[in-house]
Amino acid sequence: MNPLSQIEAMLFVVGEEGIGLEELAFTLDRPIPEIYQEIIDLKKIYEENAASALTILEVGNHFILSTKKEFAPLLKEFAHSPMANRLSQAALETLSIIAYKQPVTRSEIDELRGVQSSGAVQTLVARQLIEEKGRVDGPGRAILYGTSAYFMDYFGLKDIKELPDVQKMEEDLADDEEPLDLYYDRFKEEDEQ
Repeated sequence: MNPLSQIEAMLFVVGEEGIGLEELAFTLDRPIPEIYQEIIDLKKIYEENAASALTILEVGNHFILSTKKEFAPLLKEFAHSPMANRLSQAALETLSIIAYKQPVTRSEIDELRGVQSSGAVQTLVARQLIEEKGRVDGPGRAILYGTSAYFMDYFGLKDIKELPDVQKMEEDLADDEEPLDLYYDRFKEEDEQ
């Protein structure tokens, strides 16, 4: 496996939180200076390749895979486009988790959803529905996400406590639901005949 591809894959997976040299070196089981040089090499490849929209940003002691500056107008236009105004199912699930569990880290969201959520989190940040509420004390200093003032305004909430009670919704759904196992019901009817 190509070392630059390994770094690229790691940067992609960690998303906007980025990753530090120490964590990369530990994960890839290589020395920190070697990892740093490979990041520099990968960044140079991105910069020299006009067909690539990617670059690597160094923010504090973290490295983040990002788009080149010249793509900012295009991405802003997309964000404001009517076609981009609908949230995906993944983004809605992620927003629900953040609203009810805040403050919460991306890895906690991933654990609850059972899938990687960096794309959904980035979408929600770009739409200003969520925002950084702080950082976890500890390794990696993961970002804590919570809902934004725009979220509160958009949903007409004065306080986060005004969100519907999940347990009550589940009870209401359980009362209204008919069995969904039609296969079982069909065979049950045949057995009774």
